[in-house]
Amino acid sequence: MKVYNRYYAESALVQSQKGVLRISSYKAEKLEVWVTVKELASITAYDNADVKSFGKLSAIELDVKLYNNASANLNLDACNARVTMNDKTRANLSGSVTDYNVTRSVASSVNRTDLIAEHSTELLNGAKPKTDEYAGL
Repeated sequence: MKVYNRYYAESALVQSQKGVLRISSYKAEKLEVWVTVKELASITAYDNADVKSFGKLSAIELDVKLYNNASANLNLDACNARVTMNDKTRANLSGSVTDYNVTRSVASSVNRTDLIAEHSTELLNGAKPKTDEYAGL
């Protein structure tokens, strides 16, 4: 794992332990950190974090959890992608996924116009699951 930023000079804390990377910023200004990893299994973002992929984000299984006002802009190439969106989060998803599952709050929003999924399930918290067995075109 590589982190590209002089985070210590920007009132930020970056911790890496047992395969988990934690990034915390203590300033009101946006902190930009570039991270390169060999294998990514999950992304969890809180507060006003904005997570973006550069190019295709390849994974066999990817679990994305967003909280508060966090947002994600991800170009996926995955077998299984689970997205959990709480509060007023936003996700813009593109690419291709074999199995796509999203669980989200009423206040959250997801744009998957450019996402091709062989099988998809969308669940609005408190509602019956909406399953689509057709490939997105």
